[in-house]
Amino acid sequence: MTPFSDFIRQDVRLVLLRLLVEMTAYRANSSVLTMALDSYGHTLSRDQVKTELHWLAEQGALTLQDVGPVMVATLSERGQDIAAGRARVPGIKRPGA
Repeated sequence: MTPFSDFIRQDVRLVLLRLLVEMTAYRANSSVLTMALDSYGHTLSRDQVKTELHWLAEQGALTLQDVGPVMVATLSERGQDIAAGRARVPGIKRPGA
């Protein structure tokens, strides 16, 4: 059985991608994403958010750029497909129908 923490992590990753879909130019910094996650019921530290962003970048879902103390994430075409349910990646929750 999958631990509950894995379900939460998978949902956090999907929410991050969906937040980027809503952003102008499909990009946002880690500080803004941390605050937005909190409004969706996911209270994570900035370090935890950056860790998840790095993981998503490794999957090709987004690209990252360090800008001082924050990280800027830009959604990729693959990330858009994952957020919309057109592509599946183990470790990211699939959106509901």
